[in-house]
Amino acid sequence: MIPGWLAASAPTIALAGAGADSNLLILVAIILALGVGAQVLGDALRVPSVLFLIIAGIVLGPKVLGLVTLDILGPALTTIVGVSVAIIVFEGAFHLKAEKLREAPTAAILMVTVGAAISFVGTTVAVQYLLAPGWGIAGTVGALLVATGPTVITPILAVVPVRDRVAAVLETEGIVNDVTAAILAVVIFKLIASQEARPEDYLVAFGERVGVGLTIGLAVAAVIWVVLARLEPNSGWTPQNARLMTLAGAVLAFAVADQIATEAGVAAVATAGVVLGNIGLPYEKEIEEFKGDVTLVVLSFVFIALAALIEIDVLFDLGLAGIGVVVITALVLRPLLVFVSTYGDRFTLREKLFVSLVGPRGIIPASVATLFALQLRNPEVAPTDPQGANVLAGTVFLVILVTVVLQGGLARQIAERLNVVPMRVLIIGGGRVGLALAERLEERGENVVIIERDDEVAEALRAEGHAVRSGDGTNADLLEAAGATRAKTLVAATGDDDANLLVAQLGRSKFEIDNVIARVNQPENVDAFQELDVRTVSSSMASAWAIDNLIERPSLANWMTELGRTGDVQEVEVTDESLVGCTIRELDRDLPNACIIGLVTREGENTVPEADFELAYGDHLTVLGRTEAVKEALQLLHPHD
Repeated sequence: MIPGWLAASAPTIALAGAGADSNLLILVAIILALGVGAQVLGDALRVPSVLFLIIAGIVLGPKVLGLVTLDILGPALTTIVGVSVAIIVFEGAFHLKAEKLREAPTAAILMVTVGAAISFVGTTVAVQYLLAPGWGIAGTVGALLVATGPTVITPILAVVPVRDRVAAVLETEGIVNDVTAAILAVVIFKLIASQEARPEDYLVAFGERVGVGLTIGLAVAAVIWVVLARLEPNSGWTPQNARLMTLAGAVLAFAVADQIATEAGVAAVATAGVVLGNIGLPYEKEIEEFKGDVTLVVLSFVFIALAALIEIDVLFDLGLAGIGVVVITALVLRPLLVFVSTYGDRFTLREKLFVSLVGPRGIIPASVATLFALQLRNPEVAPTDPQGANVLAGTVFLVILVTVVLQGGLARQIAERLNVVPMRVLIIGGGRVGLALAERLEERGENVVIIERDDEVAEALRAEGHAVRSGDGTNADLLEAAGATRAKTLVAATGDDDANLLVAQLGRSKFEIDNVIARVNQPENVDAFQELDVRTVSSSMASAWAIDNLIERPSLANWMTELGRTGDVQEVEVTDESLVGCTIRELDRDLPNACIIGLVTREGENTVPEADFELAYGDHLTVLGRTEAVKEALQLLHPHD
């Protein structure tokens, strides 16, 4: 963020040598190449790319290769960071959909109000009593560390597909608290510089910036919507024009608002992004894809550049007191605010622990702390305070480094350890069959999304705590928005065989979902589904099988109805090379008590295995036993699932 008053106060640093321009061009190319490489590496290792961006920045910085320094970046740094932050915040806000917010509205609101207050007050007190920089600097650090941000949360959620309500809380917190942190920090810092602050001045200054940001953001969003949605189709608008206009609008909103009131630009782009992302903007999909690519570029540059400017000596000078601030911020205040904000909500204990342990800080604290540190070293604008600058920049970057490396880098391992990465299941049709299936799957901890075309039924299901998308399940765009590209199972459970057939076709051909299951209401329609290689459940045959089981094997039938509660049966494919060639006897030694391998399926043939039966790659093992024991067995048999 580049407030006008900070940009004007930043020291003017001349580029050295006649070849400075060409050197800067080469450096930018290197940074962008490393940014793309970090993204590719992150995708390959299923680790947030931000971790590799920071490492790349430190390597390029003055303490290692010395390629990125303030002398090289010069005054352009402030402008680059400002425009980049505008694009990053806008892109994250654009993805914050109202449907997603409905998953956990109470928890989301509390996280950005009560939770933010706990973080701000607690961090401020910890910094003051452990590092003693003065309440002004401590308050600035406390304000900055309220932010998590989409730059670190979005990459985590891309590799850790948690339940929708968990993702909604993390994304909402990231977007809203970015705005809160930036404005609150600059208000505190500006009033420190003026040395004429009264308590009411803080509230007034904060309100002014939020008001300006909301006004400019809404105005820009309204203009873009009118131009794109209300002009006639023959006016010449194309997806490319829509993408460029939206991007230009985001930067314009940031610049205008920031010119009126320092840091109001962040609120403006966040407001414009949320509004435009939820009003059905033409070419919305193309705009999202374009913004994602642009965001990757600017995110790479800014994170690497700012990481390169980290003064390692300052971090070490903080000593144990600095580590104490990190521990209090990440392991005391974070869990406290999460548990307070999610009290009485539908979050499980494991989900609360996951949110508590995944709160890395991102680009907003890094960029603002860097510029504030420059300000504190410039006597022309405010009283010089080198020690305050060191505490401010050092503490913020120390928290960023530790939380990104440990919480961001290990997010997937944390999620797997806490078992909060459920199977994503889409159920089309929220009637009696779809609802009953959803309830059973949710009891087992799966991430279930119901698509229901009847708005009243959808609202009733939502009120009962289910994740619901309103609309026609045969619409490909709606299926994609509901997560079809990430779904492991698609169930067409409506009472209309034609609709179920079309859903099955989309699941197979467009989204390439491996496990597509369809309810068949008329037995004569089974062949049409089987031609698509879709597994079917005939309503009449299913009822007949259930009755037959109650007659011939009542104990088993009763136990099967309790699956996922006291007992469970799960199937897993052998894909771990270390299991190939193992016998059932050898496998039994490692399996937890109270579960067994009851069936092995190989090339379509089912076998009740003997002790000496050797496993082959691609075998499907049916594990049955107590619920918890089966879960442990699945982790052993398929640890990367």
